[in-house]
Amino acid sequence: MKKLRVFLAICLIMALFPGCSPEREAAREEKLIRVGFSQVGSESDWRAANTQSMISALSEKNGFELIYDNARQRQENQFLAIRNFIQQDVDYIVLAPIAESGWDDVLSEARSAGIPVIIVDRQIAVSDEDLYTSWVGSDFLAEGQRAIRWLEGTIQQQGRLGKPLNILHIQGTDGATAQIGRTKALNDAVRTHPGWKVAAVLPGEYTEAKSYELVRDFLAEDQQIDVIYSENDNMTFGAIRALEEAGISYGADGDVIIISFDAVHDALEMCLNGKINICVECNPLHGPRVAALIRQLENGETPAKQTYVDETFFSPGLLNEDLIGSREY
Repeated sequence: MKKLRVFLAICLIMALFPGCSPEREAAREEKLIRVGFSQVGSESDWRAANTQSMISALSEKNGFELIYDNARQRQENQFLAIRNFIQQDVDYIVLAPIAESGWDDVLSEARSAGIPVIIVDRQIAVSDEDLYTSWVGSDFLAEGQRAIRWLEGTIQQQGRLGKPLNILHIQGTDGATAQIGRTKALNDAVRTHPGWKVAAVLPGEYTEAKSYELVRDFLAEDQQIDVIYSENDNMTFGAIRALEEAGISYGADGDVIIISFDAVHDALEMCLNGKINICVECNPLHGPRVAALIRQLENGETPAKQTYVDETFFSPGLLNEDLIGSREY
């Protein structure tokens, strides 16, 4: 009799509150598209903006259930995350890869499970292009070439074209697509410009703290440089701190030209104030694009294999506070 009373009480509750029934809850959840997202980490302001864009676009109010994983700059963590996503039977996997290589096995497992994989930001090198459905991100080689063209024009205006130019190269994470493209642009330029020389390559790994330490130690050896080519803004911030401590002038009115990539708010403010000569944009707002790709797939459409985002560059004369304030990152 006691069991019967409990059963009747449960039935009464379910009748009075139908939204709480397991059937209604399951129906609600079935409408959401489950997405597993493996992010590189949180090493920079750019990465934080990229993460927020993904979380906002793939929200429940937009029809998604997002399972987010921070790999903390370790590729093995991304392997584990993808396998966990497969176990959780997600509808889609979104991967922001730490490095280009090493993905064949785990993406083969995703394909065997029938889960489409969308790559964002950096690219991957796989034996079979069908291991992923689509990629969206930046043309990092074009970003580097944009910076080089600006440097050529600036040096020419200064009457220094063809003269010695010592460049300190602060490099991003080795093997990342952004590092590969931006590095290639610089190396190609050095090969074709007599007098241009890379004084050193410092592995800043996209972090401010490490770049500060590396540049500080480099400058302590009384090294002479004309240009800092820094592959992201956070590394630039570290380099600038080291320059200031060493008493070396930089920026629009200084001795050292500062080239930086990403164009986050703080970097644009520094560029407006003449501390950074040029900020090359790298757009992190991939969330809406990924959501649109998933909607295409849900509708049975075939999205483009590669989608490059539109980007530009900024120098002090091209900036004002209204422009900076209007930007989302």
